[in-house]
Amino acid sequence: MKKTLSLVLALAMCLSLAACGNNGTQDQSSQSGSNTSASDVSSGSQQGDNSSVDAADSDWAKIESNGTMKIGITYFEPMNYFDDNGELTGFETEFATAVCEKLGVTPEFVEINWDSKIMELQAQTIDCIWNGMTITPELQEALTISDPYIKNYQVVVIRSDNADVYTSTADLVGKTVEAEAGSAGEAAIIGEGADESLKQAEYISAAKQTDTLLEVKTGAADAAVLDFVLAGAMVGQGDYSDLMIIPDLQLSVEEYGVGFRKDSDAAEKVNEAMQALIEDGTLNTLAEKYDLAELLLANQ
Repeated sequence: MKKTLSLVLALAMCLSLAACGNNGTQDQSSQSGSNTSASDVSSGSQQGDNSSVDAADSDWAKIESNGTMKIGITYFEPMNYFDDNGELTGFETEFATAVCEKLGVTPEFVEINWDSKIMELQAQTIDCIWNGMTITPELQEALTISDPYIKNYQVVVIRSDNADVYTSTADLVGKTVEAEAGSAGEAAIIGEGADESLKQAEYISAAKQTDTLLEVKTGAADAAVLDFVLAGAMVGQGDYSDLMIIPDLQLSVEEYGVGFRKDSDAAEKVNEAMQALIEDGTLNTLAEKYDLAELLLANQ
């Protein structure tokens, strides 16, 4: 009887140990499967996160997602200005609108301080600078710039009654000369490669190019250095009928481009739309409308 009981107990113990062994194997297999699954999910999630980061870093993805391109401008004819009906118009206004239409987004024009244009981009308050921006080595280093589209040069504006007094930059040595802060006009006065005579003038910076014209008109400045594109559209007529451009004086030949944040992928999109507008004749039509056809690079 005792022997029989002992055999039964031994057999029961063996069966129990075998069951525990099987359970351990099943638990380990289950845990291993669980770890593999977690690893896959983690990897997939990480890859998804990276894709999200890439998309978040893409200027064009943000613009496309918002459905709006925020365009930094200042107001001056013939680029961006208000017509008699109070509507924003101008070559750059219509050009940017046509590009945005090609890209399927809406333009939103934002007035900026020209001297702070790079900071505005970096702060992402705007997506681009589209306002007769002269391409310079300094801006090329700080920004990604579109293909150039308009030729420009700097001119000197004086009062018409001083036509015989100021006939060259040499006559402006020691005189008061103004330009917009951060502009190509300023560079022509105090920048690297500036005109030697203008370097010896008394330089004053202004917030806007149009402000420099007002200063010359009132006599607060003897001359102003600014874009031919603006001066040609405003000087000698209307409020500035008593001003003139010094004849046969070109300080520098430049090109305009659209400025974007460094390495922005939005520049490529704009270049593609710009090329399409050149090929279908839209850009030339706009240039003719604003008397800029002779300066359009596509026509050179």
